[in-house]
Amino acid sequence: MKVRIGTRGSALALAQAGSVAAALREVGARVEIVSMRTEGDRRQDARLADVGGKGLFVREIEKALLARRVDLAVHSLKDLPADTPDGLALAAFPPREDPCDVLVTRTAAGLDELPAGAVIGTSSLRRRALLLAARSDLSVVPLRGNVDTRLAKLASRECDAVVLAAAGLRRLALDPPHVCRLDVETFVPAVGQGILALEIRDGDGAIRDLVAGLNDPLTETCARAERAYLRRLGASCHTPMAAHATLVGLVERPRLFMSALVASEDGRQVLRADAGGAPGDAEAIGRGLAELLLERGAEALTPLQPTRWSP
Repeated sequence: MKVRIGTRGSALALAQAGSVAAALREVGARVEIVSMRTEGDRRQDARLADVGGKGLFVREIEKALLARRVDLAVHSLKDLPADTPDGLALAAFPPREDPCDVLVTRTAAGLDELPAGAVIGTSSLRRRALLLAARSDLSVVPLRGNVDTRLAKLASRECDAVVLAAAGLRRLALDPPHVCRLDVETFVPAVGQGILALEIRDGDGAIRDLVAGLNDPLTETCARAERAYLRRLGASCHTPMAAHATLVGLVERPRLFMSALVASEDGRQVLRADAGGAPGDAEAIGRGLAELLLERGAEALTPLQPTRWSP
């Protein structure tokens, strides 16, 4: 069986697609990787929140999937908007990579040791808000580009530190000398951070069956909880928000624990909440956390457009 995988053309996206391709080849598939330059890749000088949000990284790939130019799309789950387009479905979630953020500096200084006024680069409103909540004396500046580009800007002293996803560094086998892990309880990760999403045409049973063996049920449970939270808030790249779900406890009787937040862009207000429950209630837990933060005033902090939900 031949499978054409659609992906962005960045080094990280190609590495992610390559890992999926390798797994499919192991079960006998013939795989071709089709790389695409998305609108998000083309508009490197613009802030994502100003030009349409995270969907800019996936629209061309989803159009190619619907047009049958590719058979399977491999995405970073955190790049996907809350709603999947009609005719498409998320079919598998391979095991999650490390979800945390890391601070990369030129010296061994961690976040607390950086001098007042230190310049930190990030393209994420969530990271900006959490950095300023922790250190209002820092200067947080927009920084886009692939991982290598961001590390090069750090090396050229355009900034004193950058914040990246640990998962990206690991998938690219990059090991900068000065990396400080940011605690996930304080720096709650983006929805889906560290998770790959395999997207197919809804109803394509052959591809669904092929990728089913790549799905990790624990990762899928966490993904569905986090995306239910995102969907209920109606959040986008305009919104500094986060949610992170984990499964804890005994293998025979795991419990899902989830933490979430919504913040003002300047980091002066950060609303946090957490909840737990049975893994089978993952989506209800995610929606419930969104409801709780809305009750606490999340809409007043950011341009959220909460969606209604009915059973």
